[in-house]
Order: sequence, then C-alpha cells, then structure tokens
Amino acid sequence: MKPKILLTLAFFSFISCFQIVGQKPQEVEDVYFPDGDNVQVSVWIDNLEIPWSLVFLPDGRALVSERPGRIRLIENGKLSPEPYMTIPVKHIGEGGLMGLAVHPDFPQKPYIYAMYTYETDGKIFNRVIRIKDNGKNGTFDKVIIDSILGARFHNGGRIKFGPDKMLYITTGEIFKGDLAQNLNSLNGKILRLTPDGEIPLDNPFPNSPVYSYGHRNPQGLAWHPETGDLFESEHGPSGEYGRFGHDEINVIVKGGNYGWPKIIGAGGQPGYIDPIVVWKDATPPSGMTFYKGDLFVATLRSEALIRIKVQKSGKSYKVTRIERWFAFDNRRGKFGRLRDVVVGPDGNLYVLTSNRDGRGNPQPGDDKIYKIVFKK
Repeated sequence: MKPKILLTLAFFSFISCFQIVGQKPQEVEDVYFPDGDNVQVSVWIDNLEIPWSLVFLPDGRALVSERPGRIRLIENGKLSPEPYMTIPVKHIGEGGLMGLAVHPDFPQKPYIYAMYTYETDGKIFNRVIRIKDNGKNGTFDKVIIDSILGARFHNGGRIKFGPDKMLYITTGEIFKGDLAQNLNSLNGKILRLTPDGEIPLDNPFPNSPVYSYGHRNPQGLAWHPETGDLFESEHGPSGEYGRFGHDEINVIVKGGNYGWPKIIGAGGQPGYIDPIVVWKDATPPSGMTFYKGDLFVATLRSEALIRIKVQKSGKSYKVTRIERWFAFDNRRGKFGRLRDVVVGPDGNLYVLTSNRDGRGNPQPGDDKIYKIVFKK
C-alpha cells in the first residue's frame, strides 16, 4: 500500500473511534410503487432551470425559485416569460437561490421571503431577505438574517413559516462538521425568527436564532397537521469519516441536538435525539409536506417521491409504512431527481424536478413541475 493510502485509512480509523454509527430505527422496509398509488400525473410547468422551491399565493398566483437567481411567476397555470425578480446569487455547486416562503398574514402583509447564496470579498455566505410583492414583480424590502457561512456544498436552504407564524430556516454545515455542534455558529442548524427577523423570546438559547442543532445538511421542513410537531429531512454523509448514506427524517424538539458529526443514524445515546427514519443507502431527502396525514418527501439521488405513514407513539412517532413512488429501484425513477413537494390550493400535490443541477440526466422539457391528482 502507498503511504498516502495508509495515512488516509489511519485517519478514518482514528475518527471512527470517536463516532457512533447507529442502526435504522424503523422496522418496516421500503416498498416500490413505480406508478404511485392510484394517482394521475401530468406536467404542470416545464422548461425551468433547476427549480428549488414552490409557493402558492392566496390569489391563485404561484412563485418558483430557480437556483441561478430567478423567481418565476405562474399565473393561471402559465409561466410568465419575464422573471418576477432576479437576485444576484453565487450559483456554485449546491449554492444559489433556494427556499421561498410567504408571510403568514399575506396579503395584508405582502411579503415573500427568499434564501440565497452570495459572494463578497471572495467569501461565500447565505442570507434570507424579505421581498415586497407588487403583483407582477417583487422588490427588495429588507435583510432578515445574514452572514450564514456558505460554500459550494451544504447550504441547507429551506425556509418555511410554522403554525406559530415564526420563520424556520435550515442551514448546512458546509462540510465543516464541528460547526453543527457549535452553538455560536449559524451553520448545521434550524434557525427560528419572527417575520421581521427578530429573535423570539421563547427560543431555546438566549439571544440566539438557533432552534435545534447537530444537523448536517437539512433540506425539508413540515409540520404534522394534527400534533403540530415539526419534521425535518437531512442528508447523511457522502464520504466524511469514511461513511456514506444514512439519510434521515427527524422530529424536531426545541433545543435538541441531532448528533452530527458525532452520531450517524439512531445511536441511542443520552443527550442526542435519534431520527425516526434512516436510509442506509443514499436517498437524499429534500423538500417535504404532509398530505392527508402522510408525510411526502421529494428525494434526489433515489429519484422517488416517498410516502411515510407515521403514528404518534409516546413522545415520538412510529413509522408504519414507507412507499417509494415513481421509482423502479433505489437509483432509478420515472421523473428523475426531485427537489420539492407541496400541496396546492386545489388539494393536489406538486413536485419539482432537479435534473439540470449537474447531477441528473435532463429529459426534453426539464426541469418540470408535475401535478399529482389522486383518483377517487
């Protein structure tokens, strides 16, 4: 063996001594539904460039972010040719324009929120801004939070308002695992702010936007419709510490530590909160939503829309079934990489593809937003 290889193996062996690799907590195995479960799928919007987030406005309009820095307007099911707004982003790797959110009191407070990557003085950061809605376009209003460290990979990027009308923001640890455990860092966290960017008085840490920590690259948020509990999707390791896979679904507890990089999977260690789902093969889950009581999760490499059935069990949840829709196996799906899934005002699901992100195989018309109608 070459000395360099021996050195690398020794490093991984050393690190592994200080890292706990847990098991998958769910007792069920994934089942495949290549055509979904009694649904009809059609293309709603096509010819997008790496769409990341979709939001619907109360007046019937919709907005979709494209990672190179454009917010696009959809009216009456048609994509407007001119951007609603263009933002000067640092479109590099996984960075660029990412999550969108709508003020919970819209249109009385006509604001849209956006998270994006930017560069200044040769350094990369992420920020969340507020945008004033003007109907056909949006204009910058204010910065909500800034100076979140950014990088080519692991920027997080999902923003959503919770039932408490607070803004939740996911941030990645930019491949620097120690940041996830550092409460003085904004990275590897879920942050919580008021709609004006203030720190809520009931946040778990004094004068801090941090709501939970120990996250690697969180990309999805969804609240259970009955309990109000917050669920989160998170990407597991892709080579760090010699580990791969172990993507997660977590139930978020205020102030909770979710283990990265000290624990992978369900480690069962005091002081850390275990995920309710772990996929040992790389799945990476992204945007997600609850629909008719089930959790739907868009996934990237596995190219599946995953439906997870959960039941409240004590203080946590028991997973009773996991279905992989539109997938033939854990690497091939009908529609390619899926970035986000949302419920539309018509009661149907809408799914965004991410086939033009440099990791997919674009088909004619990509990227697309698919409309999923459940048959009666």
